[in-house]
Amino acid sequence: MNIRTFQPGDEVTQAALFNVAAFALPGFKAATAEDVKKRTRARGFDPGARFYAEEGGQVVGYCVLEPEQGRVSVPWCRKGHESAAGPLFDAALDAARARGLSTVFAAYRRDWESVLTFLTDRGFTVAREVVNYWADPVDLPTLVNRSKLPIDRLRKADLPAVAAMGQGLVRLPADKLESYFFANPYFPAEAVLVLRGADEEPVAVGIGLESPTYADVKKVDPLAPCFRLGAFGTEGLNTKRVNGLFSFMVADPGRALTAGLALLSEASQEMTEGTVTALAGQCPSDAPHLIGFYARYFKEHGRFPMLEKRLT
Repeated sequence: MNIRTFQPGDEVTQAALFNVAAFALPGFKAATAEDVKKRTRARGFDPGARFYAEEGGQVVGYCVLEPEQGRVSVPWCRKGHESAAGPLFDAALDAARARGLSTVFAAYRRDWESVLTFLTDRGFTVAREVVNYWADPVDLPTLVNRSKLPIDRLRKADLPAVAAMGQGLVRLPADKLESYFFANPYFPAEAVLVLRGADEEPVAVGIGLESPTYADVKKVDPLAPCFRLGAFGTEGLNTKRVNGLFSFMVADPGRALTAGLALLSEASQEMTEGTVTALAGQCPSDAPHLIGFYARYFKEHGRFPMLEKRLT
């Protein structure tokens, strides 16, 4: 068996391997060569972090590391060549270590039991679940700015406070937040709202996204391991764009309900004047004060696990 890295033309083979290996799993969605090409042509693509197993001159399996995200896939192998899975996965983890990663994660549907077992057998543990929500605007309470504090747009001067507020939740370091919020190709900085205290310092920050080109939350598979654009905790990850996405975080967890309602009031008024007929949310389970807000005002739509492994 030979383990090699990506070569141009592997896209077709990779898509075919995934489709053959995964078609019997619940909620299977076929991959296409074009899907793979989009990723291999993306800015920052690392061909040395994508591995293929060859036997008899044929590719029989593959495994992908996405170093910028710290995300790893399970190996997908042709039937009868499952022995390639171990060497492929080891190659991906070795590549992660070589790139200085201390932790990697994987995210799959919760009903893909064989996939989750493969990961847990190799030392991965469930770090959190990512919970998806939706809400019909007509079902929300009458929303007013209950805090009576001013809400305006994000300023660059707010970024240190946002970084402090997001510790343990926001995935980007402080020095990358300005680019994320003020040079994001998918949403304008004006979409980010800030609830301020009496001293003008940020008390909470929220985001509301509206675009008719984004997916309708009611038509999205809520069990699919898709991170939603704009949801705090998804920064730097590959995301799915969902219309009507609302997300927020707050400096004082004890103020989550009042701050969340104030920001939701402002965001929903702007979004529902356009193309949004249903609001969307997404929140990690290890932020219980935020989970409590969504559980109270949104309907849970589905969830998926994130599994992590510390590399030594």
